Amino acid sequence: MKLDYKILWLDDKMDVILEDQYDKEIVNHLNDLGFSPILITVKNETEFFTHLDDSFDLILTDYHLNDTEKNTRDGDQIINQVREQNSIFTEIMFYSAQGEVADTIKKDRITFVDTRRIVGNNHYQIVIDKAMELIDLTVKKFQHIVTMRGMIMNETSSLDVEMQNLLAKLIDIKGIDKTVPIIKNKYIESNKEFNSEIAGIEDVNTIIMKIGATHRWRAIMRNLDKGENKTIFGDYEREIISIRNKFAHAMLLKNEDGKEYFKHGESGLTFDESFCKKIRKDIVKHKANFSDAMSKL
Repeated sequence: MKLDYKILWLDDKMDVILEDQYDKEIVNHLNDLGFSPILITVKNETEFFTHLDDSFDLILTDYHLNDTEKNTRDGDQIINQVREQNSIFTEIMFYSAQGEVADTIKKDRITFVDTRRIVGNNHYQIVIDKAMELIDLTVKKFQHIVTMRGMIMNETSSLDVEMQNLLAKLIDIKGIDKTVPIIKNKYIESNKEFNSEIAGIEDVNTIIMKIGATHRWRAIMRNLDKGENKTIFGDYEREIISIRNKFAHAMLLKNEDGKEYFKHGESGLTFDESFCKKIRKDIVKHKANFSDAMSKL
C-alpha cells in the first residue's frame, strides 16, 4: 500500500461530471482518509489506454460509451483488453444507466452499479457513493497495522530525501561558508562520538547525510527566513521525526478482541488505525510543504 491513491475514470460524459464537481467528492473522501488522491479523468478509450498502467488502485468506467466517435466499444470490451491483453488486475467498477450488460461484470475484482432506474443526474451521485464505498473496501484490505507501519516508514524515509534536497538548496543560497561551519558545530556539540569524523568532512552532500533527520530539520529551521514556511516546518519534528522514531520502536500487541496494534513503551503512544490515519494526513501535509518551500527558494 502506498500513500498515493490513483484512480482512472472513463466516461463519455466526463464534461458533465467535472462541471458538477462529482470528481471533487472522491478527492475530498481520499483526503479525509489520509491519502494523496491522483484522479485522472478521460472521455474516450484512446485517452484511457494512453494513461493505463498497473499503478492504479481503482478504475471507474461507464458501461455504454457512445457519445464520442473515439469510443468504438462498450466498457466490457475495454475491460477485457485491460485484463487479458494488458494483464492488469486493478479493482474495477462498472456502472450503467441504460441497456443490458455482458458477462464481463462477473469477472474477478469487478463491481457493477446499476443505475438504470435512476432519473437525471442522481445517476452520478449513486456512482460516486458506490465508488467511495469501494475505495473504503480497497483501503481496508491494506489497513492491517503491520502493513501500515511499513508504508509509513517508507513514506517518512522519502520525506528525509526531500529534507536533504531542501537543506542542500538552502546551503547553496545562503553560502557554504556561512552555513556549513554552523551545521558542523551544532552537530559536534550534541554528538561528541562523531566529532572527529564530521570535522574532517568537506563534501556538502556527505555532511547532510551524516547529520541525521533531526539535525537536518534544525539546520533548515536556522536557514529559513521568517514567515509561513518557517512556522509550518516548526511542526515537522513533532509530527514526523518523533512519531516515526517511536513507531519504529513500538511493540506489536493485541487488544481483548484480538485486534493488533503497536504501542511505544516509554511514551505509551498507541498506533492504531485511527492514529495511522492522522500520520498519513501529516505526511501528505509535509510533502506539500517541502514542495512549496522548494518552489519559493
